[in-house]
Amino acid sequence: MDKIETLKDWIKHAHHIAFFGGAGVSTESGIPDFRSAEGIYNQPTGQHLSAEMIISAPFFNQDPKTFFDFYFDNLVLPNVSPNTTHKYLRHLEQEGKRVSVITQNIDSLHEQAGSQEVYHLHGSVGDNYCLTCGKHYTLDELEKDADGIPRCPEDQGIVRPAITLYGEQLPEADVTGAIMSLRSADLLIVAGTSLQVYPAAGFIDEFHGDKVAVINQTAIPMHRPNQLVFQSKLGDVMKELVE
Repeated sequence: MDKIETLKDWIKHAHHIAFFGGAGVSTESGIPDFRSAEGIYNQPTGQHLSAEMIISAPFFNQDPKTFFDFYFDNLVLPNVSPNTTHKYLRHLEQEGKRVSVITQNIDSLHEQAGSQEVYHLHGSVGDNYCLTCGKHYTLDELEKDADGIPRCPEDQGIVRPAITLYGEQLPEADVTGAIMSLRSADLLIVAGTSLQVYPAAGFIDEFHGDKVAVINQTAIPMHRPNQLVFQSKLGDVMKELVE
């Protein structure tokens, strides 16, 4: 049995699948990654500042205008839609499997595809809240002032995205949910991530099952006794899975 057939068999007999996804899941929808040569971190900001600096908590507090200019230009992409991977995970749910999606991405494409159990380790651009009153807003509800800064209609407080900026803690509820789901899953699929971003990447150590599939263009050093490794684009593997 070749690797793709083995993975199909693992998925068929799994009761609870934990899917740990990174930027490679979203790039198939046209969303740029962060760290590649063409990624967001390597694009000019126009401010002689690094992208990492701009999307840090101290910079946001100091210069919200520059933060939001960069944020809306680079991190909010309203005209993207779920791809084969997002839809396939939803399909598995519809077949009766529990699928826990643990994502490092800040888009909401898994929810758009219909996934019911999604843990956003770095938050989501789809959720925004007022720093003054705490009221939450969707992207479509945001109202910007003359400087392009979203403001709360109730009290004119700054409305920030519920994403994890550099220097901030990961969202506690999502982290707890992700860890608990990893501990109870019987199949782990790691996809579209090189597992270089910590602490999120370290969470896969919470998986205690015996079947792990890794799908990524670059090699990932994982040492599991029952492991499938696909050094390929996620989209290519998914095409074979859905056939």
